[in-house]
Amino acid sequence: MRAELAQIIRTEMRDPRFSTGLLSITSVDITGDLKYATVYFSVLGDEQVRQDMLKALRGAAGLLRAELGRTKAFKSVPELQFRYDESIERGAHVFELIQAAARQDAANPSVPGSDDEPTESADAA
Repeated sequence: MRAELAQIIRTEMRDPRFSTGLLSITSVDITGDLKYATVYFSVLGDEQVRQDMLKALRGAAGLLRAELGRTKAFKSVPELQFRYDESIERGAHVFELIQAAARQDAANPSVPGSDDEPTESADAA
């Protein structure tokens, strides 16, 4: 369903809000009874772009559902609910933290014999 939704949005949707940011359908979770589908999306842009995209997706839910029904890929099409997927944003933040820590380590190399490194005691010899 994820691929079908992405294709419909890319080719059928004429709402200008769909072209304001790079939209990705990241995953779709369908309930066991097949009545509801939570569609997770990400979009490049600020909070306003995210909110506009959420409104556009919610507004197009009926049309998207109808188009999914026309593909005949699904016996019954679940009701679509949309949620912003923060995982990409969180992943980018973690990556930035790792890069900052690596830069800090490179700028402050440890000095041999400092407190950071174990030293051999005279008793070990």
